[in-house]
Amino acid sequence: MNQEEEERGNKKKRREMGRGKIEIKKIENRTARQVTFSKRRSGVIKKANELSVLCDAHIGLIVFSTTGKLYQHCTEPLTMAQVIDRYLQTSGLRLPDPNDNREEFCHEIEVLRRETCKLELRLRLYRGHDLASIPPHELDGLEQQLEHSVLKVRERKNELMQQQMENLSRKRRMLEEDNNNIYRWVSLIAS
Repeated sequence: MNQEEEERGNKKKRREMGRGKIEIKKIENRTARQVTFSKRRSGVIKKANELSVLCDAHIGLIVFSTTGKLYQHCTEPLTMAQVIDRYLQTSGLRLPDPNDNREEFCHEIEVLRRETCKLELRLRLYRGHDLASIPPHELDGLEQQLEHSVLKVRERKNELMQQQMENLSRKRRMLEEDNNNIYRWVSLIAS
């Protein structure tokens, strides 16, 4: 083994000794998480740059921190916009141009506005507002709907109360059992 190969082997051993496997999960300590983010972000950018140089690859990297700060890296000579355009072309996607569909968007907004107004009017009726202008047969339908809703609410409330009663009963039995066990234990110690 020549000196160069031996030196390479020693470097590899030193690297392996210094690095232990870590569990990949969220770092709870904010400061440690920020330090790790900065170091790993720099490492990812360095690796992207190396891949670009070694393999003549065009790379665009976008990273958002937890605070929403943007970090980006794009390999020369392209700009990030050029890389994104190339991605969109290659994947067959395209960003919508607001000028292309302006009339369609305006129509959609108008339809949604009308639907919202209708829903708001119906909600006012359910709250008991503006009932004077409603004919009697519609009032009957509204009354039936409200009674049906009240029945469903009562059923759900009774269900929850029943569950709560069962939980309390179970808890009472457990406490009685614990109390009896403690009583027996105290009786044994006293005897």
